[in-house]
Amino acid sequence: MLKENSDIKKVVLAYSGGLDTSVILKWLKDNYQCEVVTFTADIGQGEEVEPAREKAKRLGVKEIFIDDLKEEFVKDFVFPMFRANALYEGVYLLGTSIARPLIAKRQIEIANITGADAVSHGATGKGNDQVRFEIGYYSLQPNIKVIAPWREWNLTSRTSLIEYAEKNQIKVPKDKRGEAPFSVDANLLHISAEGKILEDPWIEPEEFVYSRTKSPFEAPDKPTEILLEFLNGDPVSLNGENLSPAKMLHKLNVLGGENGIGRIDLVENRFIGMKSRGVYETPGGTILFHMRKAIESITLDKGAAHLKDELMPKYAELIYNGFWFSPEREMLQASIDLSQKNVSGTVRAKLYKGNVIITGRKSPYSLYSESLVTFEEGTADYNQYDAEGFIKLQALRLRVKKMIEKSI
Repeated sequence: MLKENSDIKKVVLAYSGGLDTSVILKWLKDNYQCEVVTFTADIGQGEEVEPAREKAKRLGVKEIFIDDLKEEFVKDFVFPMFRANALYEGVYLLGTSIARPLIAKRQIEIANITGADAVSHGATGKGNDQVRFEIGYYSLQPNIKVIAPWREWNLTSRTSLIEYAEKNQIKVPKDKRGEAPFSVDANLLHISAEGKILEDPWIEPEEFVYSRTKSPFEAPDKPTEILLEFLNGDPVSLNGENLSPAKMLHKLNVLGGENGIGRIDLVENRFIGMKSRGVYETPGGTILFHMRKAIESITLDKGAAHLKDELMPKYAELIYNGFWFSPEREMLQASIDLSQKNVSGTVRAKLYKGNVIITGRKSPYSLYSESLVTFEEGTADYNQYDAEGFIKLQALRLRVKKMIEKSI
């Protein structure tokens, strides 16, 4: 439907350069009679982003933004999330979820730079990403107009999308003709695959689904030992080498991928209500998650550690549902970051056939006292006889309950 009377003059499109967003670019021009600005984010998806520039030029785009956001992505989004030890539904390390607020933030910045009055994305009307993008947009610019083509157009199948592309001289990659085997999303933290051949949760994913990790069964027979140094909750040095956040995660990805670490096959509950099956690879993130938990085990007070565990599911759900810019996420983040001021030290681990095996941890802020826990002659600071009164007080309500039951 041609929107000749639309008041939208310029729109910033999150543009990958692929078939879907190239069709969206042309469709926006045809249906809104507006100028389109393209924005392509390099967040470590593992493929060249520069070709998107030439594709956008061929489609008549005059303002093209291609930004390397890898360091910002890891430093300001991934690492803060990992300080919370965030897992959605106890399994998912939120690899796709955490990338969306950064893309939304940069889109709004570009809209302000170029004077655009709208933004657009290529997320479908069934998934979580439409929610994450749009809540992000509205959080940062309340009056921005949002165009979601998959909720508007009549291109309801892959075939109709390809027909539209060919009609408008948009190059269609040969592997896109016909039904794609599955959908892939990637960034420096993870790569996900879902849809098509993966839609039946009973069918085991074939090996070709995985691209970032070796099969644990094919991984080396000899473990790889690593040392990870933390400062205030974030990793700063790997095997004695100081690394920037993005380079740190990249190296952990390589080590984890070689050792078959970070594969999960899960059925998750989407924010919009349906269940979906996904196959995710998060090699570096999985290593970081386990080694961070190890350094926290000796540096976090029991009360703080247990409170973090209670807050984590809420924090993870906020990110999954797209509320990164919400006041409640920021409030939780402030509390989590405060807990990390002494989470510094070194963790040693062995990577072996899909496993992260912690073999040692040390810290100048360690709360672990060998003299307290030893089975040998201990410190005078702890009197074992004190435990008797402690136990009786803890059991008091249970003793009273049982005495009353017996007296009735």
